[in-house]
Amino acid sequence: MYQVIGVRFKKAGKIYYFDPDGIKLEPGDAVIVETARGIEYGNVVVPEKTVSEDQVVLPLKKVLRKATEEDKEKVLENKQKEKAAFKICLEKIEAHSLPMKLVDVEYTFDNSKIIFYFTADGRIDFRELVKDLASVFRTRIELRQIGVRDEAKMIGGIASCGRVLCCHSFLGEFEPVSIKMAKEQNLSLNPTKISGICGRLMCCLKFETDTYEIIKEEMPKVGSIVTTEEGDGRVISQNVTKNTLTVELEDKRIIEVEQGEIRELEDDQA
Repeated sequence: MYQVIGVRFKKAGKIYYFDPDGIKLEPGDAVIVETARGIEYGNVVVPEKTVSEDQVVLPLKKVLRKATEEDKEKVLENKQKEKAAFKICLEKIEAHSLPMKLVDVEYTFDNSKIIFYFTADGRIDFRELVKDLASVFRTRIELRQIGVRDEAKMIGGIASCGRVLCCHSFLGEFEPVSIKMAKEQNLSLNPTKISGICGRLMCCLKFETDTYEIIKEEMPKVGSIVTTEEGDGRVISQNVTKNTLTVELEDKRIIEVEQGEIRELEDDQA
């Protein structure tokens, strides 16, 4: 078992565990930690707790210190450097006529590396671009190609619901989303209605999937025979949000009935 705290490096980024090393930390505290890519500045989002070995990546790195005011000022300075680096990289991309779209630039806290995030339709030979950037910034350069979902997460935007994108505001990691989830929720399968601004299926399709599955398990299945106040019939559809069933009676009438109004449920032997 390990004592850990959870740290995020971006607003809606993935949570990483670190050994607090005896330092008293609370959610909201800023910390300086050592990561695989260098010294980084992050924020505590999970208070100290005990986790099992399978929940951490070993060797578990320690918190170096609680961030100081000087550390916070350095982060702001890096933000300004990132804006300048973004502009320079755009000019270099244009000079090399590369078919790529620059999305974001990130300095590591200790300035040991600059990461340039970009999207492109295919593989890009950016070796000459890296050389140019290295000659300008005199530090390690990494160009990282990302997908359209990651691009939306970084840039942000307003979803069709009128709220800020979930991936940009609170989702730490993307979870698999399938067209089956839309079918289970009786949603239109029109791609324009169930896709986000990234062009992929909306992340929120995942949010209610488990609830729909639980409720549907408790409802008579489509095709089963039920007894209602108006007679026996066959269930032809379920409406989870209204907790009702659409039933085709033996006389071919179609009625909508609340689940609680069904007095008897029999297995369909047909």
